[in-house]
Amino acid sequence: MIAKAKAISYGINDLRYITGESKHKKHSEKIYRVLDNQLPPELDAMGIWNSMQLTLSQHRPIKNSIIRIELSPSPEHTTFYDIEDWKKLWHEFAEEFDKQVISGKDGKVRSCQTNLANSKYTVYLHMESKGKVPHLHAAICRFDENGNINNDHNIHLRAQRAAERVAVKRGWKTAEEIRSRNIPEVSRECMEVLRTMSSWSWEEYKKALARRGYSVYERKDKKDVLRGYAILKGNTKYKASELGVARNLMISKLPRTWQKLHYRERLAAQVNTSQSHRPEPVKRPAANMDYTHYSSGSVSYTLSSHGRTEQRFYIPERVLDYFNEEFDYREVANSSELTDIAVAIFVGMLDTPAVSDGGGGGGSQSDLPWRDKDDDDLQWARRCARAATLLLGKKPRTGLRR
Repeated sequence: MIAKAKAISYGINDLRYITGESKHKKHSEKIYRVLDNQLPPELDAMGIWNSMQLTLSQHRPIKNSIIRIELSPSPEHTTFYDIEDWKKLWHEFAEEFDKQVISGKDGKVRSCQTNLANSKYTVYLHMESKGKVPHLHAAICRFDENGNINNDHNIHLRAQRAAERVAVKRGWKTAEEIRSRNIPEVSRECMEVLRTMSSWSWEEYKKALARRGYSVYERKDKKDVLRGYAILKGNTKYKASELGVARNLMISKLPRTWQKLHYRERLAAQVNTSQSHRPEPVKRPAANMDYTHYSSGSVSYTLSSHGRTEQRFYIPERVLDYFNEEFDYREVANSSELTDIAVAIFVGMLDTPAVSDGGGGGGSQSDLPWRDKDDDDLQWARRCARAATLLLGKKPRTGLRR
């Protein structure tokens, strides 16, 4: 269950929204009054506002005179709820809301107890349209009927904690549990969107997520430069920094993440182009060179095909050590991609054109067979590394180096 709370200055507009009287509110026929507290019965939005103003006028003026609360339980818990069930849920939440005393790290009280129980408020149920979960809206007067102010310091924390306590009492999943459960799924969907994109585009990324039922909220700086984003589904928000692996779905890393998912497709196109100009194809390793089973002195290496399926190979340990040294991640920004390509060529998974055996003068060496039965593993690994570098190019890592 999720709860949001905020002290606001636009009380009458909020009341018109939650009662369904606002002309901008869609599906007003799906809004129901749940209860009123310390108010005359059956008032409209203006009547509720005037009653609250009567209380507020007896005390010192305050800018944010209304507390706005939204309470959203998971839909599976409220499928068969009637108005009495919603009323009981609100009372439990309000009781927990009022119980809390919020202290700082120094132990001093930052927010004393509130008194919703003796304050004027109204609560409405919004059933909304498809894709939205049923939830409660409440508007509460900042002054209670005893003349005490309902403290709004860290009021969002008070609401979150009250919702957590009610959820625990009822045996429901808490908001944190729901978030933790959903983050891997949301991350997978974001990665799937990137895989289906033929080219990188922020706008296309947003549209694709929207088609999957997500809303994307952009965070821009004063110069209108996009600095971050969050994804919302239902009433749960996920920051980009919480998704993916090693924060690879943050706005600054998204283009690079897309490139990593698609570099195999780009490589295949490069290989096809190269082969059309170089007639001599690669000779696959001899049949007795089986890298799919473990043998003494080998280590495992996993390759993914187009980011979807995985294949495990067992290559000589000294070969992997050579690749790790040749494509040192501390020096080379695209070390993982280069290593993948080199390993794929080494085990015969990837066809690629012949390259020079090295030595600088060209000549007949460039026409040597790609690999013959007398090639040892390390010499073959060097050729694979050169081919990978030829196809992708080494990108130096910026910043600190060893």
